[in-house]
Amino acid sequence: MKRIAVLGATGSIGRQALEIIDAHPDLEVCALATGSTDIDTLAAERGVEHAQVGGDLAALLDKADPDLVLNAVVGFAGLPATLWALEHGVTLALANKESLVAAGDLALEARGRGGGLLVPVDSEHSALFQCLDGRSPETVHSLVLTASGGPFRGRARKELTAVTPGEALAHPTWRMGPKITIDSATLANKGLELIEAHFLFGVPYERIEVVVHPTSVVHAFVRFRDGAALAHLGYPDMRVPISFALTYPEREATPVEPLDLARGLTLEFEAPDLETFPLLGLARRAGEAGGTYPAAYNAANEVAVQTFLAGRLPFLRIAGVVEDTLAAAGGEPAGDLEELMDADADARRFAETAAGAVAT
Repeated sequence: MKRIAVLGATGSIGRQALEIIDAHPDLEVCALATGSTDIDTLAAERGVEHAQVGGDLAALLDKADPDLVLNAVVGFAGLPATLWALEHGVTLALANKESLVAAGDLALEARGRGGGLLVPVDSEHSALFQCLDGRSPETVHSLVLTASGGPFRGRARKELTAVTPGEALAHPTWRMGPKITIDSATLANKGLELIEAHFLFGVPYERIEVVVHPTSVVHAFVRFRDGAALAHLGYPDMRVPISFALTYPEREATPVEPLDLARGLTLEFEAPDLETFPLLGLARRAGEAGGTYPAAYNAANEVAVQTFLAGRLPFLRIAGVVEDTLAAAGGEPAGDLEELMDADADARRFAETAAGAVAT
């Protein structure tokens, strides 16, 4: 029996994970956590002793002693759980990309000490993980992440001046939580994934590419030194990468339909529009600069997205808030978690001021 702590249990990833766990008798929930929604009923229905809203995730995991941690917490708040699992050698199914973006170096150090397995849950990183599984690093030429382009693909910048939160939340291919959906609309999500891929797979930024693929059938490519490329294909359904992460190294059945090639597929790819969607380019610059610049990028983006969703920031100013925050950040490397949290807090304070200065 594999005992799983589901963090972010009432979000999109968490709810789908619980469905998958229910379908497999050798999986059970040993802990539940959520950010704001009461989970007493959910915990009682499942007989889960360890459940909490907010609070100290590391303390919860200490008590629950899981075999696997599914970290589907939104944003920087998921960092303590990521570090706990890696430090304790517990398998980490990671859907919280922000913690690896903000604390990539610290996370790798923790994994080096703990020796635990890290299986990504994001569809693109799960795809890369599967294409790379069993391959020697020296055979890899480059990685390619695919992006749907979000709801505003093909629009010019001047057409996005009056975008509302409702319009930005209308994703054409994926059904996700509000924060990641806005990040998809701005291409910040792909920027976060770019930085995450660097830390997950040890590939330098110049060898990680992003292409727009509107139908979201191809989730990622790996190019190899012999000229071959392996791609991971499937319908856009998060139950596939969630199931893979929870049951790895097995590949258990899911209710998702196999890809039907006879129905026809459109495999269309194009370069991202970095002028209209500058957050992708800003993420690459932050990643290449290193230090705490990725943490500042993530912090500023979280603040800007929250302000936009509250109706107090124009859509196009999300990128502006992030750019201004990066320009003001010192970017010095964090020697420990406390220093990283200080850098995160400084970036949030600056971003809050920047976002408030342009509130509408």
